[in-house]
Amino acid sequence: MGISTRSGAKVGRTVSHSCSRVLFSSLIPLIVLGRLNIRGGIQGDDNLQSMFVGAMMRKIKSRTWKKQRYFRLQEDCMTIWYKSKKAVKAHSTFSVSDVEAVREGHQSEVLKSIADEFPPDRCFTLVFRGRRGNLDLVAESADEAQLWIRGMRKLMENVESMGEREKLDQWICDWFKKADKNKDGRMNFKEVRDLLKMMNVEMNEQHALRLFRMADKSQSNTLEDDEFVQFYKMLTKRKDVLRIFQAYSGDGQKLTVPELEEFLRAEQLETEAVQQHALELIERFEPSDAAKMLQAMTIDGFLMYLGSAEGSIFNPRHQCVYQDMSQPLCHYFISSSHNTYLLEDQLRGHSSVEGYIRALTRGCRCVEVDCWDGPNGEPIVYHGHTLTTKILFKDVVNALDNYAFKVSEYPVILSIENHCSVEQQRVMAEHLNQILGDKLLKSAVDGRIANSFPSPEDLKRKILLKGKKIGGLEESMSGVMEETLSGEVTTDDDTADIEDDNQHHDNIRRRTKKSKQGLCKELSDCIVYCKSVRFNSFKHSRIHAKFYEVSSFTESKARKFMHETGAEFVCHNARQLSRIYPSGLRTASSNFNPQDMWSVGCQIVALNFQTAGVEMDLNDGLFSQNGRCGYVLKPELMRSSERGFDPEHPQSHDGYQPLSLSIQVISGQQLPKVNIKEGSIVDPLVRVEIYGVPMDHAKHETRHIENNGFNPVWYDTLNFTIHTPELALVRFLVEDYDKASKNDFVGQYTLPFMCMQQGYRHIHLLSKDGTSIHPASLFVNIRITKLTCNQTST
Repeated sequence: MGISTRSGAKVGRTVSHSCSRVLFSSLIPLIVLGRLNIRGGIQGDDNLQSMFVGAMMRKIKSRTWKKQRYFRLQEDCMTIWYKSKKAVKAHSTFSVSDVEAVREGHQSEVLKSIADEFPPDRCFTLVFRGRRGNLDLVAESADEAQLWIRGMRKLMENVESMGEREKLDQWICDWFKKADKNKDGRMNFKEVRDLLKMMNVEMNEQHALRLFRMADKSQSNTLEDDEFVQFYKMLTKRKDVLRIFQAYSGDGQKLTVPELEEFLRAEQLETEAVQQHALELIERFEPSDAAKMLQAMTIDGFLMYLGSAEGSIFNPRHQCVYQDMSQPLCHYFISSSHNTYLLEDQLRGHSSVEGYIRALTRGCRCVEVDCWDGPNGEPIVYHGHTLTTKILFKDVVNALDNYAFKVSEYPVILSIENHCSVEQQRVMAEHLNQILGDKLLKSAVDGRIANSFPSPEDLKRKILLKGKKIGGLEESMSGVMEETLSGEVTTDDDTADIEDDNQHHDNIRRRTKKSKQGLCKELSDCIVYCKSVRFNSFKHSRIHAKFYEVSSFTESKARKFMHETGAEFVCHNARQLSRIYPSGLRTASSNFNPQDMWSVGCQIVALNFQTAGVEMDLNDGLFSQNGRCGYVLKPELMRSSERGFDPEHPQSHDGYQPLSLSIQVISGQQLPKVNIKEGSIVDPLVRVEIYGVPMDHAKHETRHIENNGFNPVWYDTLNFTIHTPELALVRFLVEDYDKASKNDFVGQYTLPFMCMQQGYRHIHLLSKDGTSIHPASLFVNIRITKLTCNQTST
């Protein structure tokens, strides 16, 4: 894809010497800036000053593993260094940017286990992003614990408030430290060569030496602060961006407001208040005060704009809650977790309250709990008939009370798999009522029975129970019902999904027979809008089902319905809630493709949140919109119970409008190493994957670039046809090409098709765990056009 100038000619000229100078027009001592950004605040902050000196604390892994470690804040004010009191050389570090939260007191299972030994005012927990385990610490005194708690929170606030330039400054600082082997604040050429390998760059030694000498203004044969920055700038020249800049700049030095306007209209396809937006971009991103006074943008400001959230592929208008939240609950996709208590596999894995905390803080709005009779009259939670560890039901409810509404105010559904005796069910009901209080929904909204679900807006800050119920909502409201319901109280999630393995199914059936129990009224009364019922047929449901009745389907059953009676399934889900869960044969806690279930309107598609992979990437991608609130409004074509959209034949629905998606993959920036072997360099390729209705599933990839993970350039164009854009997800996957074995994962980013911005955009890549791997990114050009039916047939 070429770049058009105002005269219509294609840009093909090389970068001139004068324009190269533009690239270095606003050099600043980034190394110093990166340190002083936080260090400036240290002088007047006793907490940070003390952290800089360091402290001895106990690192706790279990009731029996308690080791002394010396912790200290490093000079960069971004790294915590710690080592054993006995070890001479061995030490570990972690970055402040990896810490998601600081919890005070006994707020982890590990610290609760030693509560009788250490008081809560000396204990705190550092919670890391992704699936990394927590760090539980005990300080020597309550004052020292508070010092570190306050200090860590201040450092984390600083990281959160960093702009793109400051993050890049810090990233350069980190590389400078890694490369400066002898810690003298300088880098000789050998250290620079090592640095290039570390940064994923395979560079000709003569070329590297030439850049080194150009940057070495002091002629000391070493690089210091500003010199290293100059070297970095030369190393990271963005010819791809400069090429675009020159296409719209009259003098090659700056973009005037009219020139920036033309770029925004022609390339970014903006149409509203473009002049005002151009002025705002200059004010926000241009680092040169002189350029601001001229109302102009230099190449540095242009780079900062394109690298910001404004220049990202994800439309910033979709980052807040922008959808209508007043529709019935069944009209939304709901972020949902399966066996939420598990942190590992389904057979021997660790059960933990942490599973609920992690899911809820990721925006999950439906969590699952498997309840069994426990000792001392206290119900327990674990994966029944397995060797998974056990936790107390009341601890799960406490976690819900504390974390249900930390990141979203919209309702949480607690899906109960009930195997408890009537006696312990009463204990469950008591814990739910006493701990959750008014958060637990106990009666219909406004005290009246409607004919459809209330909305997420109506149910804000409410926790709904899903499970078996005595009678229906009508009987509950009238107060007329039996005291107990005999028969099995489980929702059959343990048995219905094994139909393809008869022997295993028979074993499970024999076990669950023993768990048939009556259902106590106290627990039944806690269930209002989510009564679990066995699914009979779509016809039976259409005639007899109440709106508040929820059926659970195994993944294989749901997929069968999708292929055979997709339109009926869509109509069913316009009236009822459906929960889909992984097969019981997925003992390693693997996941199925949730997109298949969303394409027939299933709302509660439950995944194993503890397992990274493409399935969780899709889940994170879908729910990255609408303020990450855990609810996404289904497309209008799926909200009618009368006319059924058929995902197998999307072209048959009214309003069918296929789209052409063209993605030019231009370049990559600072891709991380995936092989720790010395001298190993990434050979990156980019694969773009489309997930949606069956007709939309597609994958295309670029060629691979040999030995360059630092600034690979492709200019490869990938084309797709999207038949149902409202349901499509786009996944960008970067891999390290290997002709002899499976490619290695480098990074990914997934987003809804409807949230994509057109034009020149950066894609900020994520790790397998869904956490940022800043500053790794892709630079792309997106074009979306309408297609006629004739074009789709060809």
